[in-house]
Amino acid sequence: MQQFNVVVLGAGGVGKSALTVRFIRDEFLENYDPTIEEEYRRPLMVDGELTSLEVLDTSGAEQFTSLHEVYIKSGRGFILVFSLTQETSLKEVDYLRKQIFRIKGNDATVPIVVAGTKLDLVNEREVQTNTIQSLASRWGLPFYETSAKRNWHVNDVFEDLVRQMRRRYPPTRRRTERRCIIM
Repeated sequence: MQQFNVVVLGAGGVGKSALTVRFIRDEFLENYDPTIEEEYRRPLMVDGELTSLEVLDTSGAEQFTSLHEVYIKSGRGFILVFSLTQETSLKEVDYLRKQIFRIKGNDATVPIVVAGTKLDLVNEREVQTNTIQSLASRWGLPFYETSAKRNWHVNDVFEDLVRQMRRRYPPTRRRTERRCIIM
């Protein structure tokens, strides 16, 4: 079974922990409790193949953003989270996307998925679908609109990322060679 580490990044209060906990434990966190750093593990079956994910839920608070570089260096896949109810949170996603490419190399094969949260809050929505479609096209990244509360499209985000990581980091086969040594 392949193992991958995933880093969840985004501004504070956008729903990174709610998205992560919904995926890991199938629970919705009703109350907002600022995260410093939480690490979770979960096996995931994607396309008939089992994968083990180690998911790092990071802080969006400004005093911890210096840690992002450390997280990015060690991460193999990234979920960039913004809130559909907060258009300014898209700026942080763009900044993080650029930071990932700066650290990992400007390589289109870096596994990244962008997730807009709080899809269920229709009356509070600020980010329009055409804005998302335009950015997805320009950035060349998959975007998902999700709701951790209603469990809408949460697994899609992680499954897409697993598929990208499998393409980017194919399993290495260890061959045991038998050699004949003549002395």
